[in-house]
This record gives sequence, C-alpha cells and structure tokens, in this order.
Amino acid sequence: MTSSGSTSLLSVDLKPGRLPILLAEAAGEPARWAAEQRNALRAFVAEHGSLLVRGLGLRDAAQTEAVFRQLGTLMTEREAFAPRRLYAESVYSSSKWPPNQHMCMHHELSYALELPSLMLFACLVAPTSGGATQVADSPAVLKALPVDLVEKFERLGWLLIRNYNEDIGASIVEAFGTEDRRAVESYCRANAIQFEWQPDGGLRTWQRRSAVVRHPRTGQRCWFNQIAFLNEWTMDPDLHEYLLDIYGQDGLPFNTRFGNGDPIGPDVIELLGEVYAKNTVCEPWQNGDLLLVDNIRTAHGREEFAGPREVLVAMADAVRLADCSPTIEVTAI
Repeated sequence: MTSSGSTSLLSVDLKPGRLPILLAEAAGEPARWAAEQRNALRAFVAEHGSLLVRGLGLRDAAQTEAVFRQLGTLMTEREAFAPRRLYAESVYSSSKWPPNQHMCMHHELSYALELPSLMLFACLVAPTSGGATQVADSPAVLKALPVDLVEKFERLGWLLIRNYNEDIGASIVEAFGTEDRRAVESYCRANAIQFEWQPDGGLRTWQRRSAVVRHPRTGQRCWFNQIAFLNEWTMDPDLHEYLLDIYGQDGLPFNTRFGNGDPIGPDVIELLGEVYAKNTVCEPWQNGDLLLVDNIRTAHGREEFAGPREVLVAMADAVRLADCSPTIEVTAI
C-alpha cells in the first residue's frame, strides 16, 4: 500500500502497525534530494506522524547536517535532560543513555515553553542488535488511557522536578548553555521555572506543564509529556536504589509528580508503559537512514542495544506551548 491524497507523490510503504518507509534514490546527493522532496516529506509527516527514509546513504555529520537544514529550521537545545555530543550548530548526538536500558517513550522538550514540532534523526552507524528508535501515535495513546486518569492530568497537569549537579544527568552548563547564575535565573523566570540554589552549588528546579495539548496545525488532542520517562519508577531498580542512597528522595536528578505535587505511583507508570507498548512501532536502523517525527503527534523512545551506535539528532521548527491549547495556566509554582 502506498500513500495517497496530499502525499501521493511519495511512494511510501504504509502498512498498519508498521513504521512508514520510503525508499529514496538520491544519486549521491542527499541534500539536493531533501530540498526537492521537502514539501512532500513534511506533508506526509503531518498526515501520518513519522516517516523513515531509506537509501540516502548518509555517511557523515556534514552530509547529515546539510540534509537536516533542508528539512526544517533547526533549534538550539535548552533544558537537556542528558548530555549530548555537539556535531555542528544545532546538530547533536542522541542522548547519552545506558545501552542496556530501554529509553521510555517521550516527546522532546515537552516541559519547555518553546519546543520542536519536528524531530530529525539520522543513523550513521547501526548497532549490531536492538537500538531502534521507536515511535507511538500520541492521539492513540491518549484514547487508550483511562478517562479518569486523563481528566486528572488535564486538571492538575504534571510537575517536573530536577536537580542539576556535576555527577549525573545534564549539568547546568549543558542544560542552560551557561554557568552564570544570573543568566540561569533569568532563563528560569522567563520560562516559568521555580528554582533554588543548593549549598553545594547545585540547582533544583520545579516546573508545571500540561499533560494533554492540541496539535497546533490539526487540533488533535495529544498525550504530550515526559511523565513516565522522567519518573523515578522508570529507572533501572538498581540505579534507583543507588541514587536514593546517594542523593535522597528530594535529590534525584529528575522526577515527575502530579501538578499539585502528589506522587505518581508505580502503578500509573506501569500503566503508561503498557499503553505505550501497545501503540509502539519501530524499524531496525540501517546505515544511512533518515527518520522524521512529528514531535507533538508522535512520541519516540529507544530500544536497548549492543555494539556501536551513532545516531544524529536535530530539533526543528519551534512552536510555543501557548499555541498548543495547554490545559493549565503556565506559571511558576
């Protein structure tokens, strides 16, 4: 089955329960191909949420950057949750996350006031096993969740609590692009983030955000957050115990709660994981692949993997949370 309607110019392998795949013929000029196909590619992603492009033969960071820049307006990441390698301006490695741990489904920067509407991924080195970038349709996830749970999150929102230090997770410099306290404080105030400096120089922040938004172009209601991914109960149990021993309950590098500050129990996190799993599709990476993901319509995650894995990432086409019909007022708590 191929795509139809507004994206009929693309011959996409589009099967239920599978990631859409387009076999490209770029004749050794992937950036030129991307420029020529930009409108059709973006229209397809707007309609279907994601698209894997195979056959471009992406070989290095410079070539990948050129393709990324043909497909969207790239963003500088702020408030990163994990370190990344910077390849070029606004072109990053995938987040440094233990290869033996699954990366839970999430929407990039769902806790920020300005967020990418488009995610771009490119695989230069595919792992020997696992490591696929998984995607899940957000409206489908929302529909599958219990109504009472959704209503509670719509009413209260979700709270992200972070502790920045030099030992684990993104440092203050990696997250804010500066070590100047006044600049960090200015950013927090401008972005409705409550903050508190710790005696050891660390930084603790709190920010409350909507768990459900409307897609700014289609109006679809989307389950849009990182409630499960950044929650303590998603951590590897041994790591969770270690971090609690070292930092204590209030010092975990990140954790999520209901918007009123109430804890989110492991039963809720387990339920979210089950619903994501039932709505997740993926395709094993091949060297040179390109993946486009609508960041609001579609959540993404990562399988465990073995062997080397090099995936480049760019965040593109910024939109403001205010343009996504948030269910709660954005204020510092």
